[in-house]
Amino acid sequence: DEQQLEEISFLFKKMTREMDSDYVHKFDLLRNYMHAIIHEAMKMQPAENFEKHINASSRITSLFLELLERQFPIDTPEAALQLKTANHFAENLSVHVNHLNRSVKEITGKTTTEHISARIVKEAIALLRHTDWNISQIAYSIGFEYPAYFNNFFKKQTGLTPGEARMVSV
Repeated sequence: DEQQLEEISFLFKKMTREMDSDYVHKFDLLRNYMHAIIHEAMKMQPAENFEKHINASSRITSLFLELLERQFPIDTPEAALQLKTANHFAENLSVHVNHLNRSVKEITGKTTTEHISARIVKEAIALLRHTDWNISQIAYSIGFEYPAYFNNFFKKQTGLTPGEARMVSV
């Protein structure tokens, strides 16, 4: 409808203006504008075979995975990861952590922590490959208080230290 097209056009104009700004959090704002555009487009053409959530477990799992993905990519070293544990996600989703863990395990076969760890490793690898941030900056940005904890976590998950992983990707 015409009103939705105007809304999308307006959002694109706002994005264009924001790209030229010096606002510190402009990439967060641009990401939010993009989400709004996607949702407006989805309202214009609803999928006929849109996946129906069969039960509460699949709905909770879907919300958890969406919330996990929304935290990425990390655009600046100062933009630290906010949701790092199953408890953080459960609080955000207003469910008990045990219910979240059971639901995710039932639907995906993996634990909540495994999903979080895998996504953090994926982001760490992307940051090592595509930025010149030092390893401490990467550690802090993905939620580690101390770089040594990040090094241990990364090595346990990948078999390589972050420095070795960066060298492999060069």
